[in-house]
Amino acid sequence: MAANINRVVLVGNLTRDPELKHLASGTALCSLRIAVNTRRKDESGQWTDKPNYFDISVWGNQGESCAQYLAKGRPVAIDGRLEWREWEATDGSGKRQAVEIVADNVQFLGSRGDGEGGGGGGGGSYLPPQTGGQAGGSDADFPSTPTADDDIPF
Repeated sequence: MAANINRVVLVGNLTRDPELKHLASGTALCSLRIAVNTRRKDESGQWTDKPNYFDISVWGNQGESCAQYLAKGRPVAIDGRLEWREWEATDGSGKRQAVEIVADNVQFLGSRGDGEGGGGGGGGSYLPPQTGGQAGGSDADFPSTPTADDDIPF
């Protein structure tokens, strides 16, 4: 029997600034919305872009980093999974449902100049520095001056 697969990879631009909230447990939840264009030919044979919009949920420290460093217009890559939700409408009009993307990894693309702000730069994920007694690095782990080029094996 084949295993189930629920995987989504998207690259697009934020359509609004990230929205960060904290649950009663203290867990951070950042909501993003991205637009991903699909290129197609119209009736006249001209290429046009049709935008598709996706809601993204980013949990924990990664969500806090998204809220801090991303802004509307910024390009991002999302690796995650689809999740279906159902809830009762607050106005009593019945049940509501939605499919959203829960991000496992958010890559900040472009540079600080892309979009209307943000940062994180150059295609890498932002990993916040560790503080307190947590395991992880400190500034002492990285030399303040670059090492000599003759240390590179190629």
